[in-house]
Amino acid sequence: MSEASIIEGIRLEDEDLHRLLERIADRIDPTDYRLIQQLAQSTRLLLELIEKKRTSIRRLRSLLFGPRTEKARNILPGKNPGKKTSKKKHKGHGRNGAGDYPGARKIQVSHQQLSPGDACPEPDCKKGRLYRQKKPGVLTRFLGQPFIQAAVYELEKLRCSLCGKVDTAQAPEEAGTQKYDESVGRMISLLHYGAGVPFHRIEKIQKDLGVPLPASTQWEICEKTSDQIHPGFDPLLMQAAQGHLIHNDDTTMKILSLFSDRDPDGAFKEDPIGNASRGDQRKGLFTTGIISENTEQTIALFFTGTNHAGENLNDLLCKRLPDLPPPIQMCDGLSRNLPESFQTVLSNCLSHGRRHFADILENFPDECAYVIGKLGAVYRNDALAKKRAMSPEQRLNFHQEKSGPIMDGLNKWMKSQLDEKRVEPNCGLGNAITYMLKRWDPLTLFLRKPGTPLDNNICERALKMTVLFRKNSLFYKTENGARIGDMFMSFVHTSRLCGANPFDYFTQLQKNVKRLLENPSQWMPWNYRQTLETLDTT
Repeated sequence: MSEASIIEGIRLEDEDLHRLLERIADRIDPTDYRLIQQLAQSTRLLLELIEKKRTSIRRLRSLLFGPRTEKARNILPGKNPGKKTSKKKHKGHGRNGAGDYPGARKIQVSHQQLSPGDACPEPDCKKGRLYRQKKPGVLTRFLGQPFIQAAVYELEKLRCSLCGKVDTAQAPEEAGTQKYDESVGRMISLLHYGAGVPFHRIEKIQKDLGVPLPASTQWEICEKTSDQIHPGFDPLLMQAAQGHLIHNDDTTMKILSLFSDRDPDGAFKEDPIGNASRGDQRKGLFTTGIISENTEQTIALFFTGTNHAGENLNDLLCKRLPDLPPPIQMCDGLSRNLPESFQTVLSNCLSHGRRHFADILENFPDECAYVIGKLGAVYRNDALAKKRAMSPEQRLNFHQEKSGPIMDGLNKWMKSQLDEKRVEPNCGLGNAITYMLKRWDPLTLFLRKPGTPLDNNICERALKMTVLFRKNSLFYKTENGARIGDMFMSFVHTSRLCGANPFDYFTQLQKNVKRLLENPSQWMPWNYRQTLETLDTT
């Protein structure tokens, strides 16, 4: 018999336990009654501890091996777990056409025997004239090569047999004047910070392919590249501060240089006059992800250090124009996500509230299935609003009509579970319900304010960049390295969000450093292409 079935079979409710003790109170010896009462209470406590332990183990398993999917069809009984819904296959079955390779080198090949205007070579024709078609034939070929290529120029030397003077051939123009082309810094930065490939792994691959590039050299090149593109980062912060919707969240990170400033218990050491060297002796190190949305663009920012998400958001909002209204802030229910000195319109993540029920589904299958089903209906309404391309006001009215009654019914159901003592407040289900009810207003802001999202998933997806970096590289060595990493990740993810090519964006910033310094706001990931077109026409 499984552990789950045993616990389900002996689950005790306080009301049933109380009635049992009342029935036997007058039938047995008082000493035996007290003993049975203590045994019942101990059993009840033991079951609660087992329930919490099982939930904690599931959470630990999720942290170690990655979270399982929380889709309703995979966690609810009777929903065909593991079965994927049939989707219409797109034409090509995953193959890409020639237009899907904007970074590929284009080579025009002329016909070897014929030219436009020639007579038709067909024997049965001979009278027609050939003309060039607008759409050429296409052949795509892929080549395997190192991330960083190298060219060795062997310059011929001629020495006079009489005077001994040596004349050396002049290097071709494409050899350049620097050992490392600027494209090397762009490629390494994109690999390391955009794809999470550690320096030592790049070094190993380069060595295997015959073009060695030490990890220390890679860092020096990245640092030099960061100096060239850094002027564009402050305008990016300024633009993000003006967003009408701002998401923020935290994840843990390590900076090795800060660990030397700590005591054995993890707190930061104090200087000789008794002041903590790092804020309030906070032990944690974090990377904060901030997604700022405007009507025209979406901006991703990352900040690594001892500050929490709320403190980093507070620093960002210092750059906000004073005449703008408070932005909508989407985050989870932690108080450390809130800015201290600035007012925001707080909205909490509905996915976090749902996750509390998904974690305890095995212990309370019926109740959790009910809540997850109701929230699923709300998400289906939101998906329908997106499919119909509704404006924020139309989406608000749609949710008020369709999702409002669902959320009101869910609120009444959860309150009745506690008020009628159907659920123990301190059990897993009671804690999940309490979490939702305590944050009900920010969880349902999407029913009152246009443009409010249901969840903070866009920020959590952005933080996967830093999680991937942490998984592969483990840590930053210094605070300066963390700042450079944050800047590159911010540029890369912002470029991806607005449909720009990060490598091309870095290329144009390096080619136009002087123009970037003169007018950095014109060289953002979403408008640098328009700026280049303006330069081409002048």
